[in-house]
Amino acid sequence: MNPVHERFLRYVKIDTASDHHSNTTPSTKKQFELAKLLEQEMRAMGLQNVSLDENGYLMATLPGNTPKAPVIGLIAHMDTSPDFTATGVNPRIINNYDGGDILLNQEQTIIMSPKDFPELLKYTGQDLITTDGTTLLGADDKAGIAEILSAVEFFMANPEIPRGDLKIGFTPDEEVGRGADHFEVEKFAADFAYTLDGGELGELEYENFNAASATVKFHGRNIHPGNAKDKMVNSQHLAMTFNAMLPAAERPEHTTGYEGFFHLNEMKGDVELAELHYIIRDHDLEKFEARKRLMTEAAGYMNQRHGAGTVELILKDSYFNMKEKILPVIEIVEEVKGAMEAVGVKPLIKAIRGGTDGSRLSYMGLPTPNIFTGGHNYHGRFEYIPMASMDKAVEVIVETVRRFAEKAV
Repeated sequence: MNPVHERFLRYVKIDTASDHHSNTTPSTKKQFELAKLLEQEMRAMGLQNVSLDENGYLMATLPGNTPKAPVIGLIAHMDTSPDFTATGVNPRIINNYDGGDILLNQEQTIIMSPKDFPELLKYTGQDLITTDGTTLLGADDKAGIAEILSAVEFFMANPEIPRGDLKIGFTPDEEVGRGADHFEVEKFAADFAYTLDGGELGELEYENFNAASATVKFHGRNIHPGNAKDKMVNSQHLAMTFNAMLPAAERPEHTTGYEGFFHLNEMKGDVELAELHYIIRDHDLEKFEARKRLMTEAAGYMNQRHGAGTVELILKDSYFNMKEKILPVIEIVEEVKGAMEAVGVKPLIKAIRGGTDGSRLSYMGLPTPNIFTGGHNYHGRFEYIPMASMDKAVEVIVETVRRFAEKAV
């Protein structure tokens, strides 16, 4: 079996789900299980400066053979999404996919069909790695880890290929928006980097959402319902009123491309106290700020109508569009585009409808575009990855590094 596939199949069996509600770093101790395994593998490979810190950040160096070549970072995250279970991942290999329905789980009759996921048909005749229908797969982002280490191994086995120093970084907690919180850019010491954290074959991204979170608390007054007339204030009704003040057409299920949204992703409450938790997203900074103003104005209106302190709004910026930091060094995108074309991959340059460690790192002084890993349907039971796409990701890494080194000669 190809080393990248073998690595991937081993890594996904380790549960590394992060936790939105944890205040520790990493947010779950189980992320260290994969981190320590990777640390051992990297030392065994002969990489230098291998270090795993107390926050779960793993770094290493592959020295180059072309002194004037830029120092390039390769980054992936070790955690998986907490939105769907990663316990007991049992990957399946579908050899020579025939273009029909895939029975993921016979006992539960879980079927992945091209009727629901038409992009499956692109991979007719290829080998796929899928879930067994009961967990996510973990290609986001264990595929990136496997591809980076396989590319590094290829360079070590082929020392005649020119390369600069390569810096490898594996991070925790990307899925809960904290993957770059304790990333030591100066220690990493790369001129620029790439995250291997994208989706389908050919994706190349240097734009992402501006992002914020909003917690909205509604204070009511609980009175026995038999005596509630003109006395009870039901916080849950206040919450529904607030949500109705946001544009219904600007939700994730109604938007695509560069369209931003308000996403209500958690709610809880009773008569006395209710909470709504939103994420706010937009690629355009002015529109992003307008979204935050709309929420502020809605909360202000409700406080004016129902009394000061009825609604508490807590807005927190999460990350910003990396485009502003990438455009001055756009050649780091152009070289990947050329590398893709050289290995027979059609570049799909698009804006990320989400975030990536690279967006935060770009604002920390490390420009970091995002390259595909090959996966589809992340964060759920229908996640899969074509094995050939993983092979191509390795080829793109190698070709990109080679192109930069040859230009430096």
